[in-house]
Amino acid sequence: MNALAGWHDYFVVVGTGAAALTGLVFVAMTLHLEDIVNHPVHRHRARTILTGLTAVFIRCGLVLMGNQSEQAVAVELFSVLVVVEVVLYRSTRDALNASDPSVLLRAVGSFACLVVEQAGAVILFEGGTWGLYLVGLGMMASFFFMVSGAWLLLVGVESSQPAPSEQTASKP
Repeated sequence: MNALAGWHDYFVVVGTGAAALTGLVFVAMTLHLEDIVNHPVHRHRARTILTGLTAVFIRCGLVLMGNQSEQAVAVELFSVLVVVEVVLYRSTRDALNASDPSVLLRAVGSFACLVVEQAGAVILFEGGTWGLYLVGLGMMASFFFMVSGAWLLLVGVESSQPAPSEQTASKP
């Protein structure tokens, strides 16, 4: 019996949750698109959150594709994670160039989650199905960074908006 079969429900639940969160975050971001586009840290958070959530959905979908060997799944997971790491690295570099070091600690945490998943994929590739536990752990831990990042993004965008009393006071 394929060792991945026991993980079916996990990847269905996580993939569904990631897809739902991606849609909700995307809608919230479109309401503040101008503020996000014009601020390097907001732009970084938006890019990495959407990339991260979408990549979780993609990884879950790849695992759920039928009739694959553990090695094929491991290669797919590892490949998607490399793409996410490149996006995260470039986005973090751009945000840091904007003289805002606040993103560095969160980026390190996000990278750590991705590396844990990659280690799990390598173990899976080598025949250790227990590597899926590391994949699952890294994936779930990354939700902390994505959801809290979405919260920080929305709070940051709102805090840059003028207060309602300021808006009415400036009208003639």
